[in-house]
Parts: sequence; C-alpha cells; structure tokens
Amino acid sequence: MSLPVFLHPDLSLAEPGQPVGLEGAEGRHAVTVKRMGPGERLVLIDGSGLRITATITGVQGKDTLAALVDDIAETPEPSPRVVVVQAIPKSERAELAVDLATQAGADEIIAWQADRCVSKWDAKKAPKARAKWESAALAAAKQSRRTRIPAVRGPMTTRQLCEEIAGTRALVLHEDASVRLKDLDDLDTEGTIYLLVGPEGGIGEEELDQLTAAGATAIKLGPEVLRTASASMVALASIGTLTSRW
Repeated sequence: MSLPVFLHPDLSLAEPGQPVGLEGAEGRHAVTVKRMGPGERLVLIDGSGLRITATITGVQGKDTLAALVDDIAETPEPSPRVVVVQAIPKSERAELAVDLATQAGADEIIAWQADRCVSKWDAKKAPKARAKWESAALAAAKQSRRTRIPAVRGPMTTRQLCEEIAGTRALVLHEDASVRLKDLDDLDTEGTIYLLVGPEGGIGEEELDQLTAAGATAIKLGPEVLRTASASMVALASIGTLTSRW
C-alpha cells in the first residue's frame, strides 16, 4: 500500500536518521484526519523534487508530529520542461483543468486571459482565483505522487503572453491547424515548451495571428475537438511519449 504524502515547507536540510517535523494544516491532516501515530511511515515532499520517507516518533495536539528521516530521494527536473498556458475556463472547469494538467506532469501553469474567455480575472478577483489554482495543483500533485508541484502564474493577456513566448518553443492547440503534434521532430530537446490551450470559445483568427507572429506553432492533436479542461492532459501525455519526459 502506498504511503500517504504530505507537503513540508522546506526539506533542504533534511538528513537520513535526523528528526523532521510536520505541523499546521498538513500536520492536522496527518494527525487528526488520517489519525497517524508513532511507528507509522509517511512521505514528505516540499515541491522542489525532494521526497523523504520518514517514521513517526510522536504526535502532539491535533496538528503536530515528529518523525525520523529514513531515506531521501530527489526527482530530476523533466526535460524538456512543459509550461501549460491555460486560457481561463468557466469557474466550474477551471480547477479541473489545473488538476488534470498537474496529473499529466505540467511543470508550470500560466493563467491566460484570452480574448474569448468568459471568465475574467480583474485585479480584485485574481489573487483569490490564483490561490484556488495553486490549491488544485497541490492536491493533484499529492494525489499523483509528484515530488514537484507546478507553480501557478498569471493572469497574462495575449500581448503579455506573446512577449513571454518570443524566442521559445511554443505550441498552440487549434482545431484548424494542419500540423499534427506527432509530426514535429524537434520536441525532444533541452529547454522549455509552452503549450497553449484556448478557451471554450476557441482562439480567434486575429489572436492566433498574434501568437504565431510571436513564434508559436499551431498544432492539432487529432480529429476530435477536446474540452479546454482536458486538452492539456492529452497533449502532455502525447509529449511525454514523444520525448524523453516519460
């Protein structure tokens, strides 16, 4: 049976045989919700790639535990990195999009305020909405046993996005594209791939022109038109099999 995974704020100083603690919300989840106690083992991650297996030596109150480090492993960063640029979906699908992208291995997620997005993140709404995406990414990373948690940035306008992707390898999913992802022969290289996923209403011709002028390549995954919430997961899986990421 897999060991439960918990997020630790910083494991950079951890060493085998040395004590490590867990408190706060994650400690409460372990002690109060999971009802873990002395002698039980767990996995700690800090989102940077470190994975620590530890044995609990004691608990205190409802949200604090002490443990001894059994072993430490570090997951190397995937190559190439994939940054998912997700056009902001309607509220009920936004966190699902982040969840699926994280499960499929996104290394970073950028919220994109595309022209046809129904949902709008203004200055007042953005911090709370971004926090929800970060929470969804964390939960999905723990569920899928990832040691690296994708950072969440944004929102970016299309103009800002064009500046971001200039001079990089950027792929924009589009139903009318003539180039198929599997036909690209330069994916398995060092560096970063930006994967752009449009909103429910699609990417308009003018907006697509802006993106391609900035260097993006319009591609299609297959004959079906995917939902914005699931498109990145399918694309990430395809990139995983076409490169050395998997």
